[in-house]
Amino acid sequence: MESFERFLLFAPIVLFSMVAHEYAHGYAALKQGDNTAQALGRLTWNPLKHIDPVLTVIMPAATWFLSNGSFIFGGAKPVPVNPSLYRELRRGDIIVSLAGVFVNLVLAVLLTFAVIGLGLLGRGATALAPTLALVQLMFQFGVFFNLLLAVFNLLPIPPLDGSHVMKYLLPPAWAIRYQRLAGMGFLILLVLLTVGRPIIMFWMTPVTYLGGLSLRLVAPYLLPNPWTS
Repeated sequence: MESFERFLLFAPIVLFSMVAHEYAHGYAALKQGDNTAQALGRLTWNPLKHIDPVLTVIMPAATWFLSNGSFIFGGAKPVPVNPSLYRELRRGDIIVSLAGVFVNLVLAVLLTFAVIGLGLLGRGATALAPTLALVQLMFQFGVFFNLLLAVFNLLPIPPLDGSHVMKYLLPPAWAIRYQRLAGMGFLILLVLLTVGRPIIMFWMTPVTYLGGLSLRLVAPYLLPNPWTS
């Protein structure tokens, strides 16, 4: 039951982070000259427009409960973009692809400071402390999840965001073959997440380091956790 309660607590920040990632792609594309997302009604903060049954619902729930509440992952429905409309293809492609990663990193920083602010508020308003402690817990998880989204999406595996940078670092002939891997991207990720887990764990090292840094910053301001007190 506690695992289910935690899932319900963390679900809003998980959904918001995924929507923010996709909104950033659409907004960046618009600024680069592509209004596809806007025309299709996807340049919105309305989560219902971004929900994908598998990525947004089934995957987060499955990863959470199969890991006994120690891990959660998922994504929103990818925002459609048309790179041919970018004013400058290479520059636009890189900016749009990294926009989601950038927003997730910014959210991780903002949530860290929000946890500190809630701690200071809770010290002055003790009656609100139990509620604020729960929000702190949700925001702490949000820091980890946004770091996870950012670093995972930087993997140079088509069609993940990192591949849109990698292809410009390759010779043209290699880049064409590299982009063809997009059709096998899911299979490659599945292999990495199973037999290739050491590789994934190494790639995710920044999540552990930055998440630990955030925890050290907020530790003096954490209110008593209702689940452990």
